[in-house]
Amino acid sequence: MREATDADFDTVISESRAVLVDFHASWCGPCKAMEPHLAAIDGTPLPVVKVDIDKAPEAASRFGIRSVPTLVVFQGGEPVDMKVGAQQPSALKAWAARYA
Repeated sequence: MREATDADFDTVISESRAVLVDFHASWCGPCKAMEPHLAAIDGTPLPVVKVDIDKAPEAASRFGIRSVPTLVVFQGGEPVDMKVGAQQPSALKAWAARYA
């Protein structure tokens, strides 16, 4: 999975037709629990980009991220769907597949 920072965030979310962005934090237990599930779907069906809210506070603030994990699907550089909180692996995969 690719990591994005404030400096390259706009470029990263615009590189693919659709991308799943995981806003997370290193201190967040549910975020760590989601990592293997996100890694399993990375690129199939969507690329997954990780954004650490402590290292990219501008991106997190810009999209109103107040809880982690928050998953946002971007299409054409614009947010189109969001899920807040840890997700079940099967639900995560089905949700991501809608945007492939």
